[in-house]
Amino acid sequence: MSGRAWRWGPRTLRGRLICGLVVLLALSCAAVGIAAVLTLRSYLTGQLDQQLAAAGGRFPASLEHGGPGEPDGDDAHADTRRQAPGTFGARLLGGTVTDAAVVRSGADTSVTLSAGDRAALARLAPNGRPHGLDLSALGDYRVVAVTGDDGDVLVTGLPLERIEAAARRLVIVEAVVFGVTLAGAGAAGAFWVRWSLRPLRRVAATAAAVTATPLASGAVELPDRVPDADTDPRTEVGQVGAALNLMLGHVEDALARRHRSEERLRRFAADASHELRTPVASIRGHAELALRRPEPVPPGVRRALDRIGAESARMGGMVDDLLLLARLDEGVPQASEPVDLTLLVLAAVEDARAAGPGHRWLLDLPESPVTVTGDGARLHQVLANLLANARSHTPPGTHVTVALRQDAAGGARLAVSDDGPGLPESLRTTAFERFTRGARIPAGGGGAGLGLAIVAAVTAAHGGTLTLTSRPGATTFTVTLPPGGERP
Repeated sequence: MSGRAWRWGPRTLRGRLICGLVVLLALSCAAVGIAAVLTLRSYLTGQLDQQLAAAGGRFPASLEHGGPGEPDGDDAHADTRRQAPGTFGARLLGGTVTDAAVVRSGADTSVTLSAGDRAALARLAPNGRPHGLDLSALGDYRVVAVTGDDGDVLVTGLPLERIEAAARRLVIVEAVVFGVTLAGAGAAGAFWVRWSLRPLRRVAATAAAVTATPLASGAVELPDRVPDADTDPRTEVGQVGAALNLMLGHVEDALARRHRSEERLRRFAADASHELRTPVASIRGHAELALRRPEPVPPGVRRALDRIGAESARMGGMVDDLLLLARLDEGVPQASEPVDLTLLVLAAVEDARAAGPGHRWLLDLPESPVTVTGDGARLHQVLANLLANARSHTPPGTHVTVALRQDAAGGARLAVSDDGPGLPESLRTTAFERFTRGARIPAGGGGAGLGLAIVAAVTAAHGGTLTLTSRPGATTFTVTLPPGGERP
């Protein structure tokens, strides 16, 4: 509920501070304005009550006539001297209004009272206390009732119109003054808050600069730090800035340690792969040499030698793959020359058809040749590994389609699709990691789990992207290469 409420309010801290400042100032102005209006009304009403007390019942007493039979409103004897305009007077006898008049600028002081007015006047207690009364013919009045000398009740009233007019003028003045004040305070508050939040913006800029730094791999340096002026521990922003600098120091140290560990691992993999090539080749050569000897070889020994030759060949391929990955990780420059991807696809599919005659191999090629700039041998290895993956991990009879397209910008899009069983969901996110095996059906015995890792590394070295979509009956590996073989 709170998040929904804030959705309609300012989202930034600066906006919330300015909005809060203006709201608080508006509430303060409203409180001051209401208090001023109430105080003014109370003061003016008090003065009006004093005037009523000073007037006494002289004006209504002057309305007394010779007898009750004279008509209401006969103001021949009304004494309006020293009476303020609008002064109301009424005389009641036995709870009935016998006479009523109001002071006007002319000589006419007559007034016509409604039945409700007469009833309201009759209810007034003659105790000399002021009361508010709304007369239908005259408006709001402040009236006081006293007992006359003849046992009658004399009512004197003064209009509240001047008090209401003064209160309205005060409200208008307050609205104008407070409106200008709020506008000025809002502008000044916006400037002040913006100026006060400059250190926070600098801290945010430092954090944004760090987030723009690639941290995934390689040597990483974080030169950006919060300025010393914004790391004062006595301020809230300073505490945030100091904590951010400390965190960046820890992150940089951790990244440096990770990079040194990766470098040691790469050097070890490269050195080990390089050193293993000779003994593996030697083992394979001795096994082949033993099989070629003219002397009779027992069947069991021959089978053992065949296995030694096969496993040494497999190990040799694994060593070559590891050495290639180590070189790619080290950023060893690749060849950069025009490569006809169409010819590569034709050759690779022909090899795959020979290696997997039980599969159905299909081509979807454009009429014009698709050419990119890159390393032809490595790109051929990308395609060969994708086809070998489809052949090794799908059952015979699976349709494998190789589609090649060139976009308007000159880049290339290569897709290898099959209608096999698909990859399990648990392996889709790790399919391109090294030594990920058993992705689908190990029809061919499986490999070392380096084929797709090499595809990903070679594609990245060419500045391209590799994506995978898989579900039962539809698995597609898509390689996208930028125009001209642009490197990252």
